[in-house]
Amino acid sequence: MHLAARGFETTGFKTTGSKPTGFKTACFRMTALALLTLSALATFAQSPAPAATPAQTADTNLNDPDRQEAMRVYQEHKLPEAAELWEKVLVKYPGDVGAHEALGASLLSRADTQADPEKRKADRKRARAELLRAQELGDHSDLCKVLLAGIPEDGSDPAFSNDKEVQAAMARGEAAFAKAEWDEAIKQYSRAFELDPRLYLAAVDIGDTYFRLKKMDAAGEWFAKAIQIAPNEEMAYRYWADALMADGKMKEAREKFIQGLVAFPYAKTSWGGLNGWLTRNHLAYNRISIQVPQGPTTGPKGETNITIDAAGLGKNDGGEAWLVYSMQRALWKNEKFAKEFPGEKTYRHTLKEEVDALSLAAKVFAENQRRKKNGNPDPSLVMLAKLQADGMLEPYILLVRPDNDIARDYSAYLAAHRDKLIQFVDKYVVPPAP
Repeated sequence: MHLAARGFETTGFKTTGSKPTGFKTACFRMTALALLTLSALATFAQSPAPAATPAQTADTNLNDPDRQEAMRVYQEHKLPEAAELWEKVLVKYPGDVGAHEALGASLLSRADTQADPEKRKADRKRARAELLRAQELGDHSDLCKVLLAGIPEDGSDPAFSNDKEVQAAMARGEAAFAKAEWDEAIKQYSRAFELDPRLYLAAVDIGDTYFRLKKMDAAGEWFAKAIQIAPNEEMAYRYWADALMADGKMKEAREKFIQGLVAFPYAKTSWGGLNGWLTRNHLAYNRISIQVPQGPTTGPKGETNITIDAAGLGKNDGGEAWLVYSMQRALWKNEKFAKEFPGEKTYRHTLKEEVDALSLAAKVFAENQRRKKNGNPDPSLVMLAKLQADGMLEPYILLVRPDNDIARDYSAYLAAHRDKLIQFVDKYVVPPAP
């Protein structure tokens, strides 16, 4: 399964102006709420631009012939061969951040070519070690994070199917892809898809291989098939967007990146693709700056406590509406949750609760504004009232400020309101294509 470098900023190659052409490795969809990258979901609300990757460290020589040869082979997608070359580079420059990242990526691809299961496992485990070393040296790129999230600590093989024939065909496709044998890769992936027409990864991988062949129309057709199979998986949208971006179709690429984000926003890859699009177009996320008070807490004797920011009192800006938010949250915690969700025995912070509390705060603020006409109204409440008027509170909560509890409500909302989620990201999050 592919975790392509397409769309991701990398640490080791930014200073050279180049990016790896992509590779394949095992990965998984991060459904466990403990793995949600919720802090990344508010990037556009907190910073004016996508996070920049750190520059290459001084412990290297970009003009070293050995490093240049490793880079050339790497960019030609001859990754098993590149692995040996990057090893030589690291003997000379053990602190070369980019070389560690590239070696990790190359070892992942080389693992797919190994016939011996133990050698495959060893390559994956070492790839993980190289990527961890890159992080220790300051690599905070999206690519490095995503790769590490997809490598099992024990280096085990990816399971594509319970059907042995399908699994074997996919493995042959992976090996061919790793060696840039594109026609053979398509042949093997197509065999797997013929055996199992519902195999999402086979369709994605066929599309990605056509991308390598620069056959963008064919790539798009296969990505579309993958989306029909699994519309709530983000990978096919992202890969399709990458292909469109490579073809110079920035507006269309933006649309697919947004669709992929909405399909499953709680993964690093979902936002990484958009980060790459923004960087490519010299743009930044739109800011949505709403400072919401802390929710009610439980004291040592089980009592519910509400924290009030004394600095916000008496400003004559309508900020007192936030008191209503906190009080409504406390009411949910003590009474309303049990009534609204009788099937859940333990209280959790739900989407319904947050919408109710924020809506009430916005309503009180709007009413106060009509009566008092504050000259300098609280900007957070002004934005909140705008979102409420647009019917966008739910998308805002789910995409900008979810916690692990609220994220559990995403699938149900997506099933009924995919269009509204897309509309929110389109209007409030991502600027138009230049």
